[in-house]
Amino acid sequence: MVLPSMDAIKQFAASSLFERIIIGLILITAAMIAIEAFPSLITPQLEQGFNLAHQLILGAFIVEAIIKMVALSPRPWHYFKSGWNLFDFSLIVFALLPIASEYAMLGRVLRLLRVLRLINAFPELRLIVETLVRSIPSMFHITILMSLLFFLYAVLGYHLFHEHDPTHWRNLAYALLTLFRIVTLEDWTDVMYIAMELSPFYAIYFVSFVVIGTFVVVNLFIAVVINNLDEAKYAHLRKLSHPDLHDQLMQTLISTKGQIELLEKKLNALKDASQQPEAQLPTSEEPERTLPS
Repeated sequence: MVLPSMDAIKQFAASSLFERIIIGLILITAAMIAIEAFPSLITPQLEQGFNLAHQLILGAFIVEAIIKMVALSPRPWHYFKSGWNLFDFSLIVFALLPIASEYAMLGRVLRLLRVLRLINAFPELRLIVETLVRSIPSMFHITILMSLLFFLYAVLGYHLFHEHDPTHWRNLAYALLTLFRIVTLEDWTDVMYIAMELSPFYAIYFVSFVVIGTFVVVNLFIAVVINNLDEAKYAHLRKLSHPDLHDQLMQTLISTKGQIELLEKKLNALKDASQQPEAQLPTSEEPERTLPS
């Protein structure tokens, strides 16, 4: 049996065929999960077939991880430098644990999470998710500002309306939930009309919170995400315009290093050969004849 060469494995791991196979397996998993959500369609034979298919797909994902690690040789541990690879590998590890087979619900959740691997399969989706993760530190101060705004308006709303409208302002927790309903603009006018039965001037309380909470603070979140999305797009474009600065450069350096080592071996062999003493020519045993004078 002839094993594939390292170059062949690397080419297959970087090929579109390999990517399409993985996407196809993920889509098959999603289709089976969708069918399993219709109990009337599931028969014992179909359930048994689905369980076997899930096991085969899990085996295919294990082979995928091995191929990706081998393709990164002589540094297979670089596989774990990618957050997406860590996510894929974690799903495999958890699926292989005995607890996943003992609890059917946990097994279904792990299968469902496999569908999220489609994000890694499409660069555009991966860019959006990476942008959201990158935006988390920038949102921290905006979250603090919004928390202070919610706290101030919740305490004020409790003291103003808890006796007249205990359904929405019974305590601080109910007041915070009511403000969350208002900031989402979900039937917030009904809450405002109940409060306006006490005084029409209480409309200022609700209008000011909607303006500050929705049109200002929430849009700050959107602005941060859009700004980080633009930065991520520019970084991605720079990476595409200079591919040699990344993975291809590493492959070129590894290949060049191998060629240099081979050349050094040849030079050392030539040097050793040149330092060996030359073979002496055989001399005649007869004494030299002297010519008569």
